Amino acid sequence: MRPDGRRNNELRSFTFERDFTEMAHGSCLVSFGRTRVLCTASVEEEVPRWLRGTEQGWVTAEYSMLPGSSPERIRRRNSGRGQEIQRLIGRSLRAVVDLSAVAERQIIVDCDVLQADGGTRTASICGGFVALHDAFTRILADGGLQEHPITNQLAAVSVGIVDGEARLDLPYEEDAIAEVDLNVVMTGAGDYVEVQGTAEGDPFTRDRLDALLDLAAEGITEVVSTQVDLLATPLAPRP
Repeated sequence: MRPDGRRNNELRSFTFERDFTEMAHGSCLVSFGRTRVLCTASVEEEVPRWLRGTEQGWVTAEYSMLPGSSPERIRRRNSGRGQEIQRLIGRSLRAVVDLSAVAERQIIVDCDVLQADGGTRTASICGGFVALHDAFTRILADGGLQEHPITNQLAAVSVGIVDGEARLDLPYEEDAIAEVDLNVVMTGAGDYVEVQGTAEGDPFTRDRLDALLDLAAEGITEVVSTQVDLLATPLAPRP
């Protein structure tokens, strides 16, 4: 039995709250268990210098853990870990965006961890996708786009081996003792965007890897289904 009573193939309770803030084009408060991340998508009517004149847009991300998000206060700094995670989020989001349809504008997805209990990077991808989708929807509705640039759904989960068992969506208590730890990003079509995996102790077999990927796909399918239902509801008009 897992510490929180879940089955090995069961996600933590998760929610998406759209338009959590009103200033950004899109925002989402995403929760997986006790992990909570505020994702906002802000639009800039310009692109990085190296994209000027290409008629192509850009999507990027920034990630940070806020002070008070963990038992020990997190200092306000751009750590190497944070840079690695925000690059992962940006790559993942760009994988499901037709950048040629964005025109020469940049969308920055900020992922600020309000409370961390494992899986902050995967939650950021899931919530960041919702915020980005809503931002594009608003630009399209305002006549700034000819078509919606999102080409597919996107979600991510963590999986790992704890006490010799493959488990889905690890909280910190399990992540800290996992023998194998994987973060898996997939599209709604079931294609892989990125797989990050580490053996924390002994190496693991191909069979173990396949079992973890199957478990991740099962969890991502559930998250994507929730996203689809959520995004089918029209956005509330802004004053």
